[in-house]
Amino acid sequence: QRTPIPKMLAACLLRRAILTVPWVFLVALLVSEPVRADQEAGTAIPAESRPCVDCHAFEFMQRALQDLKKTAYNLDTRTETLLLQVEKRNLCDCIAANLLN
Repeated sequence: QRTPIPKMLAACLLRRAILTVPWVFLVALLVSEPVRADQEAGTAIPAESRPCVDCHAFEFMQRALQDLKKTAYNLDTRTETLLLQVEKRNLCDCIAANLLN
């Protein structure tokens, strides 16, 4: 009669191997030096042909700021108009109430 200990031991070792393999792979990835894009052959782009990222970002931010200023001005104008309408309505209501009394 065979004892169940070897089956349990095999299952335990199998489970441990299944859990260990991903850890070994992860450690290998972390330890190995990553290959940068400019290190690969034929992928380096000369500096003179690359776009000026900072210049484009600055232009984009300038346009965005102008749009925000326009929006703020429009909102300010609209708010002022609405406040004047409310004041006018309150004044008219007040005058109408005084005339009825």
